Amino acid sequence: MINNSTIASSNGRFYLPDQVAKGLYINGLWQVASSGKTLDVIDPSSESLVARVADASEVDAMAAIEAAAAAATGWANTAPRKRGEILRRCFELMTERADDLAWLISLENGKALSDARGEVAYAAEFFRWNAEEAVRIQGQLLTAPAGTNRIIVDYQPIGICVLITPWNFPAAMATRKIGPALAAGCTVVLKPASETPLTAYALAALYAEAGVPPGVVNVVTTTSPSTVIAKMLADPRVRKLSFTGSTPVGRTLLAEAAKHVISCSMELGGNAPLIVFDDADIDTALDGTMIAKMRNAGQACTAANRIFVQSNIYDQFVEKLQNRMENMIVGPGTSPHTACGPMINAKAREKLVALVENAVSLGAQLKCGGATPNMKGYYYPPTVLADVPLQAKLNNEEIFGPVAAISKFNTEEEVIARANDTEYGLAAYVFTRDVSRGFRVARQLEFGMMGLNRGLVSDPAAPFGGVKQSGLGREGGTHGIYEFLEAKYIATSI
Repeated sequence: MINNSTIASSNGRFYLPDQVAKGLYINGLWQVASSGKTLDVIDPSSESLVARVADASEVDAMAAIEAAAAAATGWANTAPRKRGEILRRCFELMTERADDLAWLISLENGKALSDARGEVAYAAEFFRWNAEEAVRIQGQLLTAPAGTNRIIVDYQPIGICVLITPWNFPAAMATRKIGPALAAGCTVVLKPASETPLTAYALAALYAEAGVPPGVVNVVTTTSPSTVIAKMLADPRVRKLSFTGSTPVGRTLLAEAAKHVISCSMELGGNAPLIVFDDADIDTALDGTMIAKMRNAGQACTAANRIFVQSNIYDQFVEKLQNRMENMIVGPGTSPHTACGPMINAKAREKLVALVENAVSLGAQLKCGGATPNMKGYYYPPTVLADVPLQAKLNNEEIFGPVAAISKFNTEEEVIARANDTEYGLAAYVFTRDVSRGFRVARQLEFGMMGLNRGLVSDPAAPFGGVKQSGLGREGGTHGIYEFLEAKYIATSI
């Protein structure tokens, strides 16, 4: 790692263990890749090298599976209370070191420090929540309808889990999977995104400090995800795949998992509508829109992708949103003044440029932003597009950036039809003072989650997930732990 494994932080110096420079965390040990290869971690705010970490091969991946298998029986037989206490300690350590973890996230991801602090708090909560869930796994005992026997339903750990997480929330997407998996008694191999591995490794060191035994959590990074993941999924001891990422990649992974009949949880892409009715409190709607659109500079699967505003307040809403977006400070994520950090890489920024150009060519009005700044870093300014035509690509593709695409609607029936006109179904947002209308619209929107008069839906105590092409299964809430458990039915005459 650069500078002897020491990275400067806003609070002095942020230290990662020297071994983290080797990168792979397998069986409680830090190991170099078998090939000796490394991958670069780039700061998207400056395009400079932050660190080099190990680049895992299939050999390394199988070593991680072996470690998870060796630890599986012992962890599954660990008392639920003990597992819960370890998870609670993970929560406490993350909370104690929240500022340093947030700074590290901002460094490798580019997100604003305020967003990074929010992510750390959210990520830690998955350990506190699942510490409590570990002791509340409930089975069933009932009499068979014929009266001839008793039916017992017991829940057991599903087995070794392969967890794949994206770069946009490097802490939260990992703990949202690791927390319930460990609470259920499973061992795991985590493959974090190659763009943001440092957070995953920093947390791995923290888990060990909290008392997670060697082999229970293993972390490998690779620039060859297809072959490495396929190799792991082909091992008959692997019984669970949990993935967060794009729908196209999710489809590929589902096909690979199907070869081996592996249980899958998929949190995939989104195309979230945000609907503002003319009876909404406009300031509440604007506050919610800024959160739903601009959290992590719009790089979130739940981000408002299509903003529909009823005609009577349309002009007023566009003007006020433009004012807010124009006044956001763009800069390095690690700066305390930044409100909007860079995109993760050049490719992500190029996609935004193409989407905005397409919308403008079709008649959308560019109200602010839309021009790539002449500076180092993968920056794209907060941008507002009004009167976006239906055929614009950004109405059908996930924007994943700070571009607010607004269009007008007249009736409730019209906007529901337009909102549902997508293959995705992750999150939706509705703003109205009419409670009856709010719930009526919520029932008709084909999305797994909905924010009613608020722009943030994520909560460790709630089931997170989508319908249609946005995924399978749920993470969080009382539902999350059962993704990592198998029901066993026992028939007995007793």
